[in-house]
Amino acid sequence: MKLLLLNPNTSTTVTDLMLGVGQRGAAPGTEIIPCTATRGVPYIATRTEAQIGGAIALEMLAEQHKKVDAAIIAAFGDPGLFAARETFDIPVVGMAEAAMLTACMAGRRFAIVTFAQALGPWYEECVRAHGLWERCAGIRMLDTPFQAISEVGTEKEDVLVELAQCAIVEDEADVLIFAGAPLSGLAERVADRIPVPVVDQVIAAVKQAEALVALRLRKATAGTYRRPAAKPTIGLAEPLAARLEHRDS
Repeated sequence: MKLLLLNPNTSTTVTDLMLGVGQRGAAPGTEIIPCTATRGVPYIATRTEAQIGGAIALEMLAEQHKKVDAAIIAAFGDPGLFAARETFDIPVVGMAEAAMLTACMAGRRFAIVTFAQALGPWYEECVRAHGLWERCAGIRMLDTPFQAISEVGTEKEDVLVELAQCAIVEDEADVLIFAGAPLSGLAERVADRIPVPVVDQVIAAVKQAEALVALRLRKATAGTYRRPAAKPTIGLAEPLAARLEHRDS
């Protein structure tokens, strides 16, 4: 089984971090193929950046979808996820959705803890888009600067644990999610310091992608996720243009 780990951000160090976490959680025989955006921003933190990242994710998928069994959009907030499911035949998993659905199986309500205040509004909209706001106890965010995006999970580990503990006590969270690609692997390191289950976003996405491949679900030919009819394009990256124009079948 081949899974595409698609990072719509430009930080290869964050991709490497997620790859290491994902490989530790993958089943024997699963190969995780990393892919990092070559343009865009180092990390997505706003609605504008999410729109840009979603378009880039579609371009990357158009180049890679025939080489893999499933894909993971490896940015919490799932930029481009719904469009990717509509456009491509393989299972596409969003890191946020995978983490939240997994958390829902481990407790009544989950809390999200992340590394920047700018992420809060976008993450709330992501939770609502997935229909899970009633299961969300709240979103806690760091309010202090950090030195390097790839090291924020280590640099701010103690503060992030404190935020998680506040979410449990004050927000009555039954499950915790450390959200944002740079926080991948943090759940494993601090699980013993937090008295409720802690879901790692990357491992949740890998396991759910494996499950979807094993289920061998067919691509929808009706409903909202059926492939759109062919349409002419101008100026798009060739692989994506070919997909939208039905020239790649």
